[in-house]
Amino acid sequence: MIRFLPASARTAVPWKNGGGVTREIAAWPEGARMDDFAWRVSLAEVAADGPFSAFPDVDRTLTVVEGAGMDLAVGGERQIVNTRYVPRDFRGDVPTDCRLLDGPVVNLNVMWRRGAGATAPTVAVVRGRLRLRADALVVALDGTAEVAGLTLGPYDAVQLGGDEEAVLHARGRTAVIGLSLSADAPLA
Repeated sequence: MIRFLPASARTAVPWKNGGGVTREIAAWPEGARMDDFAWRVSLAEVAADGPFSAFPDVDRTLTVVEGAGMDLAVGGERQIVNTRYVPRDFRGDVPTDCRLLDGPVVNLNVMWRRGAGATAPTVAVVRGRLRLRADALVVALDGTAEVAGLTLGPYDAVQLGGDEEAVLHARGRTAVIGLSLSADAPLA
């Protein structure tokens, strides 16, 4: 199954703590809420300093895709996240405070719940040609990409499920997220 997930179809939803907005790209199970997803991929708009929402039993991979970056305090440990397109991992249940380095940012967020039938996804930002396996989510970031006969503009996505395989032609930076699920956990 191949699903086209256009950026134009996403609506902005307030963060759990109300400190920003996010636009969900995909989640499993489909229709899951913030407290019961196994995995979730979204674009978050961070316009002001402040705390991140807490997600008990959730791990996160954050990738800055717009803006200068952030100075994060994750459990009191400082992490400067100022390089675009470099995925950074941290725990979603550890208190995290954010100070913007120079204005708003947009982050690609990949979150997965520990023990929910999903293992840590692989997050890579690529350019060029790449053969993809099933259970992958592809998100064009700063240019266009072609996959499975579809042309993606910025922030458009394609989800490959089942036994689908495809070749990605990424003309700009493109996120490829491998979604490994247990054998009895169907892809949304």
